[in-house]
Amino acid sequence: MLDRRSVCRILILVLSAAHTLIAQDADAGFDIRATLSGSGGYSSALAGAPRGGSGGNAAFRGVVYPTLKLGPHWSVAAAYQAISRPYYYESFGTLGYGIKGDLLNAALTYSRVAESGSLMFRAGQLSTAFGSFPLRYDSADNALVGLPIQYGYYYPLVSNLGLVGAQMDVTRGKWDARVQLANSNPSNPRKLWDKDQYGNWVAGGGYTVRQGLRLGFSASRGPYLDRQSPFFFPGEANPNRLPAHAVGMDAQWAAGHWNVLGEWQRFHLPYKAIPDYDVHTGYAEVRRVLAPRWYVAGRAGYSNASFGGLRQSYEVAVGFRASTKQLIKIGYQTDTFATGASKHQNTVVIESVTTVHPLSVGWK
Repeated sequence: MLDRRSVCRILILVLSAAHTLIAQDADAGFDIRATLSGSGGYSSALAGAPRGGSGGNAAFRGVVYPTLKLGPHWSVAAAYQAISRPYYYESFGTLGYGIKGDLLNAALTYSRVAESGSLMFRAGQLSTAFGSFPLRYDSADNALVGLPIQYGYYYPLVSNLGLVGAQMDVTRGKWDARVQLANSNPSNPRKLWDKDQYGNWVAGGGYTVRQGLRLGFSASRGPYLDRQSPFFFPGEANPNRLPAHAVGMDAQWAAGHWNVLGEWQRFHLPYKAIPDYDVHTGYAEVRRVLAPRWYVAGRAGYSNASFGGLRQSYEVAVGFRASTKQLIKIGYQTDTFATGASKHQNTVVIESVTTVHPLSVGWK
C-alpha cells in the first residue's frame, strides 16, 4: 500500500515521464490509459422506495486518463469519467437512470524531483486535497466495490468530483504537505460557470514513521451552500456568510500481506434558518493477500449526524486478478440507518475491472 508521500512522488515521476513506456530520452510525449468497469447484482435499496424495482441492477463505468508531457518539468493530465446510473450504492436510493459524463481532473502541472524531496504545482480542475481516499477513487485502486461512507458523487460530505483551483504538494524527507485553493467546498463542487462560487482552502500533511506506516491530517474551510441546492432553505443567509469547516486524520500501514488504512473526520456546516449540521464519521479498511491472484478485504464505517442520526456500513469483498489487466471483485455490503423508511439495506454485487493502455508515444 502506498502512502500519500509515496503517491506524490510517483505521481510527479509519472507526469514528468508521461508513463514508463514513453521513451526515456523523450523530451515530450503523449500517453493514454483507461479503466473500464462493469457491475451487476442485487440490492434491497433498489427494490424499495423510491425506485421500487426488482432489486437487480447492471451498470458500467469508464475513466480515461490522457497525459501530455510538454518538457522536463511541465505536463498536462486529465481524467474523464462516463458512468451509468445507478452504479454506486449511494445512488440506489435516488430516482433516475441514464449515462453521465464528468471531467474529474484536468490540470497543468509543474514538478521537480530531488534526492531529498519533491515539489509539484498544479492548476485547473483537481480532486480535493481533503482526506486520503481521493488518491484511489479509480476502481482498479479500490480493493472493495463500494466507497467509504463519507465519499461519493451525489450528496456526500466529500465529493470525488473535481474542484477548480490550484494546489502545491511538497515532500521533504519523511514529511509531506499540501495546500489547495479552490472555487468551492469539497461537499458541493461548483463548475467554473456555476453561480455561488466562493473561495475555499484545504491544507494537509503527514509523516512517514517508517516504511509502510504513515500518519496524516487535513483541514478545510469555506462557504459550502449555493442557492440552487436542495439544502438551501427559505430565509437562509447569503451562502458567503456560511463558512463550513472540517478536520480529519488518516493512517496507513502495510506489512507483508497486510494493508490497513482508516480515516476519521468531523464536519461543521452552519445554517441560520435551521440548526447547524454537524457530522463525525470514519472508517477502517483491511486487505489481506491470500495468494498472488487472490485477496480478501473488508471495510467498516459509520456516520453520526446531528440530523439523521447514526448510519453504519459494513462491506466485505473477495478479489481475483484474472490477469495483470483484469480484476474481478465479489462484494457484500450491509447498511443500517437510525431514521428513514428503510432502516436496513443489503447489497450483493460482482464487479469486473479492466485496465487498458492503448497509446504511448514520445518525441524529441
